[in-house]
This record gives sequence, structure tokens and C-alpha cells, in this order.
Amino acid sequence: MNKLPAKIFHRKRIYTIVTGSAVIIAMAGLMVYSQEALEAAKNGIILCYNVIIPTLFPFFVLSALLVELGLAGYFGRLFEGIMRPLFNVSGACATAFALGFVGGYPTGAKTAIAVYEKGMCSKTEAERLLAFCNNSGPAFILGVVGAGIFSSGRAGIFLYLAHAAASVAVGLIFRFYKRREHASHSGADIHFDTVSLPKVFASSVTNSFTSTLSICAFVIFFTVAIRMLFLFGIIPALAEGLGALLSPLELGPTDAEQLLTGLIEVSSGVWSLRGAAGSMREQLAMAAFMLGWAGLSVHCQVLSFIGASGLSTKTYIAGKMLHGIFSAIFVYIAAGFFSFDAPVFSYLVEQLDAITSLSFTSSLTLSLSAVGGVLAAVLIAIIFSSVKKVWKKRL
Repeated sequence: MNKLPAKIFHRKRIYTIVTGSAVIIAMAGLMVYSQEALEAAKNGIILCYNVIIPTLFPFFVLSALLVELGLAGYFGRLFEGIMRPLFNVSGACATAFALGFVGGYPTGAKTAIAVYEKGMCSKTEAERLLAFCNNSGPAFILGVVGAGIFSSGRAGIFLYLAHAAASVAVGLIFRFYKRREHASHSGADIHFDTVSLPKVFASSVTNSFTSTLSICAFVIFFTVAIRMLFLFGIIPALAEGLGALLSPLELGPTDAEQLLTGLIEVSSGVWSLRGAAGSMREQLAMAAFMLGWAGLSVHCQVLSFIGASGLSTKTYIAGKMLHGIFSAIFVYIAAGFFSFDAPVFSYLVEQLDAITSLSFTSSLTLSLSAVGGVLAAVLIAIIFSSVKKVWKKRL
């Protein structure tokens, strides 16, 4: 009778020893490689200031306003006929799906959780939605990856279309997740008045800023962590073993090292493709997988939002893995029908410099322009819905 508690205690003790040792080694590494860690942290801070804050914060505020003011209810009525047959989720989920493609990760996941917490979709529908709504934005794929990594607008468009197609494919698969459960009622009523607007706006701004700072913390942490893993030789050592396993796919230790980096953090993973040997087709497929998977850094950001919502993370993790695989397959197959004039080395440049060279003003301008476009689309949808109702009453 006492064997089971003893085993549990033994496992907890081993876990404590292992994690404690890892923390001590990490602290020692920060002291030994203090200058390298400082440089990595500076790069992370620059990335947050120039890109993360100006691009994500406006979209977080917008998504919060759309949900809190009930405007997502319009999407529920307008897009129920699309979202339900395709993805087996309520029409209100179209808000998270659209913002996920425009704002980039983790905007889609954060909006999906907010839609669920406001009662606009069921728990099962929210878990289905998490599998395919958290996507990379066009600014990152077209600007950073396309123009910055491959110096090709065509490559950026190519990757973004494959990224979008893979997301839809994942959504079609997860429509069968717990399909026997009853569907939720779509379309919440809109509560928009001068009394609630200031309160909702204030809470949206403060909560969005807190969420943005949380994301910046993860970005800086993983930037330093990846540098430490390389300095300790952990990633190169793991790459040797993984390269042996991937040898049937004609992937070596160098490819495995890039893959491991991308599994941890997407920006660093794509950056590692610079100067890599191989064809443009192979490099695009590798980049597509990293963009679809999104990296542990993004996953930690999403998990911090899920928190006490009670939603399962299984569909999210499985969906991101499938997204990466489908994106790589789509790109690899489709790239066989296209040719790039210049050799791969002329396209590959250092991605980190491309990101950090962006100014705060230019990033904020691009983000606000995109937010303005989304708001215009929302207003057009509302006007169309209102005119349609008035027209029906007259008839």
C-alpha cells in the first residue's frame, strides 16, 4: 500500500534535483558568458521595441474592443454560414481567425480565448479554433522572411499563401474534433453606449499593454536561452543525433541544428537559414515549417493567455505541428513548379539585422494601417448588415 506514495515521492525528488541542477547550471552559464548573454538580451529588447510592441499592441487593443463591445456578434451572424460548414465553429470565431492572419501570433489565440470567455462559442469550438487561428502575420512573412531572408517578394507571397492554405487545412481536420457535441448559439447582442465605451476602452488598453509586456518577456528570455544552448554545445550535440535520424530525408546535422533552433524560437530559426547549403526549394520548405510551428516561445505566450480558462492545449499543440508539416509539404511540392533566377546564396541575408533595423515609427505605422483596414472592414460589414435588415423590412 505504501509503494505507490513512495514512488511518487521518489519521482518528485528526482524532478526537483534535475530542475534545480538545471537552474544552477543556467546561473553559472550567465556568469561565465555574461557578455554574450547581455548582447542576446539587448537584441531581444531591440526586437521588442522596434517590432513586437508597435505591431502587437494595437491589434490586442482592437481585438479586445471587438469582443468586449459585442461587435464580434456581427461576425457571428454574417459568417455563421461559412465558419460552421468549414470548421464547425460559431460565426463569432471569424474574428479570431481574421485577426490571427492580419495581426500575427499570438493575436489569434488571444482573441479566440476572449471569444470563449464572453460565451460566444463553446469550449469544444474554442479548442478547435486554437488549432488553426494562431498564425503569422503578413508583415513578418512578406517583409522579414521574404524581403529580409530571401530578398524576394515572390518568396514571401509564396510562403504566406502556403501558410494560409495549411491553416485552413488544419481547421478542416479539426472540425471533426468532438463532432458529436451540440453546436453553440452564434451571434451575441451588441452593447455599445457612451457609458460602457470609456470603461471598456480603458480596460482594453491596460490589459493589452500587460499582455504585450508578457510577450516581450518571453522573447527576451528565449533569445538569451538559445544563445546559452549554443555556447554550452547542447543544440550542436542534439543536432548530431537528430541528423542521424533524419538522414533518410537527406537532412544532415546542420539542417537538424536549424530545425532545433526553429522549434524553440521562430525568428532565430529562420535567421539560421542564412548561408545554408541547399536549394531554394529546401530552404523555403524549412522556413515554411518553422513559420507553421511558430516555436516554443510563441507557445509559451499562448499558454500564458489560456491560464485558468480551462481550455485544453492538446488541440493547439497538435494543430501547430500539423500546420508546420502541411506548410512544408505545400511549399516543397509547389516550389517544384517555380524557378528562382539567382542562386540561393544571393537570397540569404542575416534576418536579425533585418528585424532590428526596422524603426519603431515604421512598424507602428504599418500596424496602425492594418488596424485601420480591419476597422474599415468591420464598419462595412455592420453597414451591410444594417442595410440588409432595413431592405428586408421594406419588402
